[in-house]
Amino acid sequence: MADPTPAGRDELADLRARLSALEARETAASGAGPQAPTPQRRRPARAFFSALFIVVACVLVPLSALAVWVDSEVGDTDRYVATVAPLASDPAVQDAAADRITSVLMQRIDLKSLLDEVAPQDRPLLDDLLGRLSAPLTSGIEGLVRGAAEKVVRSDAFEEVWTDANRRIHDSLDKALTGQGGGAVKLTNDTVAVDLAPLVDRVKQRLVDAGLTIAAKIPEVHTDFTVVRSEKVGKIRTAFRLLQLAGFWLPILTIVLAAAGVLLAVRRRRALVAAALGFAAAALVLGAALTVFRVVYLDALPASVDQQAAGTVYDTLVRFLRQTVRAVFVLGVVVALGAWLSGPGQYARRTRGVWESVLGGAGDAAHRVGMRTGPVGPWLVRHKLLVGWIVVAAAALALAFWSYPTGWVVLGLALAVLLVLAVVEFLARPD
Repeated sequence: MADPTPAGRDELADLRARLSALEARETAASGAGPQAPTPQRRRPARAFFSALFIVVACVLVPLSALAVWVDSEVGDTDRYVATVAPLASDPAVQDAAADRITSVLMQRIDLKSLLDEVAPQDRPLLDDLLGRLSAPLTSGIEGLVRGAAEKVVRSDAFEEVWTDANRRIHDSLDKALTGQGGGAVKLTNDTVAVDLAPLVDRVKQRLVDAGLTIAAKIPEVHTDFTVVRSEKVGKIRTAFRLLQLAGFWLPILTIVLAAAGVLLAVRRRRALVAAALGFAAAALVLGAALTVFRVVYLDALPASVDQQAAGTVYDTLVRFLRQTVRAVFVLGVVVALGAWLSGPGQYARRTRGVWESVLGGAGDAAHRVGMRTGPVGPWLVRHKLLVGWIVVAAAALALAFWSYPTGWVVLGLALAVLLVLAVVEFLARPD
């Protein structure tokens, strides 16, 4: 066989040299020893703890929302009054209160006392007549009492008494929730009730003014209007107390765990999207639980309790909690969407391309017709990313210091961020 040409020998030698170099690099890499763990070996541990922290944070989201709601109802008088104030103007609650006041007054009105002003010689005849007409007479008086009670509960007096009573007793609300102390709100056995004595006094005065003078002889009456009734009030009371104590720290712990999970993740943007969507899903779970518990609670009430009024009371008491659920859901969706749009994905890059081309084209057109930004445009070109982060941080701070933000507040802040970023993109023009 003929010897290869000089050119062939040179190519063969070059190939062998490259192969030797590759083998040397492989040997050097493998000779680093197992004592120095590689990033690939550290990744499973980081991924595990990242997922663990994010999952725990998502589980704590409903508890955090409950803790904030409980703490605000006990610690903020205005918040508590704002929660219960709409009940005074609700027709179902007014009807239930009127029924309760009518019932308790009719139990204390003695029809025979109507004979006190009748001449002695006429009393036997009237006693016999009263015996035959007692049912119609009772019905007539009950209608009079019912009418007076309805006028009271549908007047401003009911709202004033209701709001004033709840404001005055708010300082003792914690004692009421622990089953101790007095006040207008009481917790006994399995019932949370409001004393309607001030309203009963107003109804008595209306009856006297209408000519039913025997109502003035009725002693002071204390009757309760049931707000919440359940066989598990004792357990709920304990859970309420625990959530109140955790009201400040539990949300902070939830956010810290979520942040730690994102920082530990190998792909942080993807972890942030997962955490945000997890928060939104947890908020939906809490909202669904409130709806299911409403049905269970109303079904467990005795037949004597007005279902419509009880449902109204429940919806009113949890309405601020539902606002928190909506706010957390909207925030989770907004953060997940923002993190995804800032990522390297194909559709995210296309979306950003459309955004930049539309606003950039508008800015170029304005520049051609004479609009000038001076040094602002070139500066924004160089620092556009920094300005974007500042705007997002400002929105986050506004949300953090906003008292009881709603879903609309979160959505409004997100739209404000988009508007500012659109203006920045429009003005960012080179010289």
